[in-house]
Amino acid sequence: MMKRLFSIGLGLSLSVMAFGQHQLTELWETKELPTPESVLYSAKNNLLYVSLIDGEGSTKDGKGGVAILNLDGSVKDQHWVTELNAPKGLALYQDLLYVADITAVVVVDVVTGNVVNQIEFPDAVFLNDVAIDDNGVVYVSDTRKGRVYQMRNNKASVYLENTPSVNGLKFLNGHLYALVGPELWKIDSNKKITTVAKGFELGGDGLEPVGNGNFLVTCWGGLVYYVKGDGSFEKLLDVRGEMNTADLGFHPQTNTVYIPTFNNNSVKAFKLN
Repeated sequence: MMKRLFSIGLGLSLSVMAFGQHQLTELWETKELPTPESVLYSAKNNLLYVSLIDGEGSTKDGKGGVAILNLDGSVKDQHWVTELNAPKGLALYQDLLYVADITAVVVVDVVTGNVVNQIEFPDAVFLNDVAIDDNGVVYVSDTRKGRVYQMRNNKASVYLENTPSVNGLKFLNGHLYALVGPELWKIDSNKKITTVAKGFELGGDGLEPVGNGNFLVTCWGGLVYYVKGDGSFEKLLDVRGEMNTADLGFHPQTNTVYIPTFNNNSVKAFKLN
């Protein structure tokens, strides 16, 4: 991977995006990140992991990787993990980072930064997001196959079919939440599906809980929604035609939202009010 320069605008923007009760105020932007797809906040390490596709999103070219940012947007390690393909969704369990990488999940030891495993998923086409339950069971969405996989003891199997354009996943309070096209689903341990919200203008991408049963949802084309537990939602950001809004991260203590802009090659931080 070629060396790149990073530039940061720290706390200088007064830009405020608001369409309803809540609003997003831009804080900083870290530029020249090669196609960032997902941001994950680590409470244990107090930093941000960022998946970098650095190429075409479905090509096994070895250009991808994972960078580490500090919470102020400065770059801690641009080349923390390299030689991945087109890494997307990220999830942490104990000291292991799980990375969706087209047809495989790559497992990284966050203490050493070493790749310790790479598990190919049967018949996978476009693995996109990762979620992990309290017992370390891994769930992975395949957007183009329209299915969710489950991985136990590093063995993957199909968990749920008929989930068209499924993308963002989160495990919360005993339930798997999934963005399935323009809808947010809640799935219990018996695979019973409840539609939490529907009617997003675009298919959902990133999903983050923000407390009280509420969520933030991004749509890759440039939309961010605040979704309430009762199924109602408000549009926080509409930047269609200006930038992408991919798989976001969230810092609950400060209500800071981290959005990878994908084709704009940056990560932006916003204050959620």
